[in-house]
Amino acid sequence: MPTTADQTPRITVEERLFSLVLALIATEIGLTKADILSTVQGYRQRYLSDGDNANLERQFERDKDDIRELGIPLETVEPPDDPGNNHLLRYRIPKGLYNLPADVSFSPDELMLLKLAATVWREGSLSAESRRALTKLNSLGVDSSDPVLGYAPHLRARDASFTPLSRALDHGQVVAFLYLKPGESSPRRRRVAPRAVVLHGGRWHLYGTDQDAQATRTYLLSRIVGPVVTVPGETFVPDGEGKGRQALDELDALWGANVAELEVEPGSDAAVRLSKREAGKREAGKQDAGKRDAAGTAAGTTMTPNTVTLRTVTPHTVTLHYTDIDILADELAGYGPEVLVRSPLALRQAVRTRLVGVRDAHTGSTQGSAA
Repeated sequence: MPTTADQTPRITVEERLFSLVLALIATEIGLTKADILSTVQGYRQRYLSDGDNANLERQFERDKDDIRELGIPLETVEPPDDPGNNHLLRYRIPKGLYNLPADVSFSPDELMLLKLAATVWREGSLSAESRRALTKLNSLGVDSSDPVLGYAPHLRARDASFTPLSRALDHGQVVAFLYLKPGESSPRRRRVAPRAVVLHGGRWHLYGTDQDAQATRTYLLSRIVGPVVTVPGETFVPDGEGKGRQALDELDALWGANVAELEVEPGSDAAVRLSKREAGKREAGKQDAGKRDAAGTAAGTTMTPNTVTLRTVTPHTVTLHYTDIDILADELAGYGPEVLVRSPLALRQAVRTRLVGVRDAHTGSTQGSAA
């Protein structure tokens, strides 16, 4: 089920345009508008299969203009059996017209930087289109033995499991790894047939079939402990790109369903950072703010005999969507007294447990009071 407009993860304009260009370069016959809106990152999150997509279509029209202004040759192809039917128009970026001009050349240092950028993108996207981009750079004279490749592992060391998982996904190999869930004292061995590796909320997720449970599961790559190894003699048939869309749709739905209500200290680091990700201000909050403004200082000041004005600071309410309660709890605990969790109760308790643990670690106490 698609998320509503106010529950859609934010995709930057640059990311949407880049995803659109990659998709249009990858196709020989072109993509229809419906294909683009339903599958390309930045559109598909708000696409309604049986609803009104007028706003999304207008955004696509603006994006087409932006792409052309960048000098990218976007062309339309009419259906030969139904010319003039705008619904069946196909869009593509012809590869011949997108080649570099013959008089453009790069120095060895420039080629090394381009190769590094393409390698990082490839390792961070699992995109067939980005692999083609790397091949195009190779055709300019950068071979695979270029020493710049030695820098790539340092850039992706945070999720060391990415490379073996992507390799197993490409070859249809079942993998095994140790996975440490929050709250568990030791990791458990998982045997998984990888179906997709996707980026959601700035974190990489493995979507696959747990071979022991015979059910699909989603794993955070950052919670994989130790090496990822292939299981000898166990293979599967890869499902193609459809599983990646399915994984992202499920993560989007989870993100939209989970809402946290927080009170943050105005002007604090927490207020600045968390307000940028706010899910939307509630009308009641706006009305309350208006009432406070209309009341002036009467409700917010106390006059002392020395005529010193003491103003009560009203906490700012922030609502956030999230996919993983433990990751959010880790973040919120780091803000200390700048954040108070109102709901849900499970998040409030998770943050409190972390704060009590920090207190006990510094005081030597082992008695944490109940929430």
